[in-house]
Amino acid sequence: MADFREQRAAVKFCFLLGKSGTETLEMLKTAYKDDAMGKTQVFEWFSRFKNGELSIDDKSRSGRPSTARTHENVEKIREIIKEDRRRTIEEIVELSGVEALSSISKDEFRQCFEKCNKRLDKCISVSGEYFEGD
Repeated sequence: MADFREQRAAVKFCFLLGKSGTETLEMLKTAYKDDAMGKTQVFEWFSRFKNGELSIDDKSRSGRPSTARTHENVEKIREIIKEDRRRTIEEIVELSGVEALSSISKDEFRQCFEKCNKRLDKCISVSGEYFEGD
């Protein structure tokens, strides 16, 4: 996905000069050729600027933060689950402070937990001997 930040600045510049969305789109197509922003994007940015929002940065989005999976977080959660395997996702979120867990569906969490339990059972059944796969 291309970084359109430079073009957003150009759209803002045109907006501040009083150009129309259509004029701005044509100028972007002339300057950037096939890499120009699309009509919808240009008009969305014009709309934002008309509403007084003059930042060219994207709006923040919800979803899992990219820093959620760290070694420290994984270890925290592993220890919490070792203490009590029957904890709910909500309890684990509260105890660990890792909010990203709340975006995982209960079904996804259950499936992951079941895989972990199967692996643990297999480790126990082979008395710690090395084995490949599940």
